[in-house]
Formats: sequence, structure tokens, C-alpha cells
Amino acid sequence: MDATLQALGGILLKAVPTIVLLIVVHFYLKWMFFRPLREVLAKRRAATEGMRESAEAMVAKADDQAKAIEAKLRIAREEIYQEQEESRRRWVAEQVLRLDEARRQARELIHQSKIQLDSETAAAKRDLASTANALADQIARSLLERRRA
Repeated sequence: MDATLQALGGILLKAVPTIVLLIVVHFYLKWMFFRPLREVLAKRRAATEGMRESAEAMVAKADDQAKAIEAKLRIAREEIYQEQEESRRRWVAEQVLRLDEARRQARELIHQSKIQLDSETAAAKRDLASTANALADQIARSLLERRRA
């Protein structure tokens, strides 16, 4: 058993440089390869998360801007509708005024026509009265002349 332990000790003694070399390679790889790799992966993860957060912030900002634009559009539409309603009201009021003016002019024209018609009727009656008297005299003369003849 002693020989086995001695053989084992010899193997271990010969393995010490290999173990030291493995430990040096381990720390070398850890320092030169895995640490920069972890840093690159961490930067990539941070950049990815940052981009994701940035994208979410941009989407939120775009939603806010869309809501603001929709609100402005709604206000603009309301203003346009109010302007159209005001224009319609002015147009209706204008039409009412024109209609009232036309009615007033028509009443004035009818009144003037009545006055003119009344004066023409009175003149015609006077003419007829004078003509009727003249005709009556003529008829009476003509009847008297026939009886005399």
C-alpha cells in the first residue's frame, strides 16, 4: 500500500505543474476572454434594454402627440362647425331682412298702385260723368230732332 501511495504521490507531484498551468489558463481565460465577453454582453443587454425603453418612451410620446393632435382636430372641427352655424344664422337673418324689405316694397307698390288706381278711377268717373252728360244731351237732341222731323 505504501507503494501505491508513493506512486500516487509521484503522479500528483507530476500533476502539480499541469494543475498550476490549468489554474493559470483558467485565470488567463477568465481575465482575457470571459471578462471582455461579459462586458460586451452586458453592454449589449444594456443597449437592448435601453433601446426597448427608448422605443416604449417613443411610443408613449407618439400616443401623447396623437391624443394632442386629435384634441386639436376636435377643437378645430368645433370651431368650423360654429363658424358654419354662425354663417348660416347670418345668412338666414340676411334672407329674413331681404324678405321683409321685399314685402315692404311690395306693400308700398300696392299702396301706390291703389292710390294711382283710385285717382284714375276718379278721373274716369269724372270723364264718364261729363261724357255721360254730353251723350245724354246728344241723345236728347237727336230724339227731339227726329220728332220734329
